[in-house]
Amino acid sequence: MTALATLRDAGFEEWLGKINTACGRFCAKTLGPGFSGAMQEFRAHALRLSVVDVSQARLYRTPSEIARSDGAHFFTVFQLRGSALMEQGDRQTVLSPGDMTLIDASRPSSFTFQRDSRQISLLLPRGCLPVPPPCAQRLGAELSAVRLSRQLVLSSMQDPQLAAAESEAVLNALAALLRPALALEQARPEGQQPVFDKALALIDRHIQSAQLRPEWVAAELGVSLRSLYRVFARQGLVVAQYIRNRRLDLCAQALRSAAGQEKLAGVGLDWGFTDHSHFSTAFKQRFGMSPSEYRRQYQ
Repeated sequence: MTALATLRDAGFEEWLGKINTACGRFCAKTLGPGFSGAMQEFRAHALRLSVVDVSQARLYRTPSEIARSDGAHFFTVFQLRGSALMEQGDRQTVLSPGDMTLIDASRPSSFTFQRDSRQISLLLPRGCLPVPPPCAQRLGAELSAVRLSRQLVLSSMQDPQLAAAESEAVLNALAALLRPALALEQARPEGQQPVFDKALALIDRHIQSAQLRPEWVAAELGVSLRSLYRVFARQGLVVAQYIRNRRLDLCAQALRSAAGQEKLAGVGLDWGFTDHSHFSTAFKQRFGMSPSEYRRQYQ
């Protein structure tokens, strides 16, 4: 191995390490000898975003990476320079400068960068968008909502004194700006919506219900249980595991934002875990620590 290749590999590992620290677990591979990468992270209370520069690389998340990450958010991606191929499930889109898209952090995804790409990736909590949005679909630079959203994010990055309440307000304002553009994608006739999209929406609407199980979802959608599992398998998911992980991610979000007075069993019960022992075990498997240890990190 040449000295240049060794230096390039070291730079790649450092870049990927920064991505994993700021955005959650990803795998990556270079696409040629011209790889370059840099990342700047910006945090201000609830506001968490990164500016990612990259050439000749592919980032991707499999169920293994998702299981070791917090999936309770969407990657809100603004393309500033160059282009990127964004893929999730059976959808893919190419972003050009000024475009944006949303990627669900709880589902497998892939991002491919050929040359001189710069993106902003902002973590938008799921609670900001009560209706599951269409993901890996281009929202074009020509849309007023996209232009205003980008300006809001760029302006917020320039304010080092952003207060906690202001950071929450930025996220809420961003969600409010995006809803009209997202509604255009949601306006398809019900019969044309893929079963997978309808299943995700149904799960999110009933995520706090103890009756939410794969059998119930299949019955509500009018499909067989086997068909439902097959639909999720095409997206690299298992429906029962998806429901459990969604609940756990929302529990984690509640633990981060709660003042600490609510009992841990109550947090689990709020999101469909009727057995506290099962909740604690599942939470530790997903996040590597107990619910009480997790909450102490954010007090």
